[in-house]
Amino acid sequence: MPSIVFVLPGGAERRVTVPAGTSLMHAAVDHDVPGIVGECGGCASCATCHVWVDPGWIDRLLPADEVEDDLLGFAETERRPTSRLGCQIAIEDALDGLRVEVPPLP
Repeated sequence: MPSIVFVLPGGAERRVTVPAGTSLMHAAVDHDVPGIVGECGGCASCATCHVWVDPGWIDRLLPADEVEDDLLGFAETERRPTSRLGCQIAIEDALDGLRVEVPPLP
C-alpha cells in the first residue's frame, strides 16, 4: 500500500499508509491529520483539504481541472504554484512516498 507524508505546520511529519484509490483528503481525515477537514466529503466544493504538494512530486500528478483551479482561489490559506485540493488527488502505487505540506490555519 502506498504511503503519504504530511508535513504539518511547524515541520512535524505524519506518514500514513492507505489502499490505492484512496483520495489524499480521505487519507488525511481517516488518520486524523490536523488541518485537513474535508467539509464537503470530497465533492470539490469547499477547499478545506487544500495542501501544498512537494515540488518534487507536483509533476507526477494529473493537473488540476478548471473546477479545482477555481476553488483554490477560495482557500483560506496562501495559494502556491503547488497548491492542490486533496480530494482531487487519487493515491496510486506510483505515488508511494508522496509528500504534501498542510498549510497553517489562518
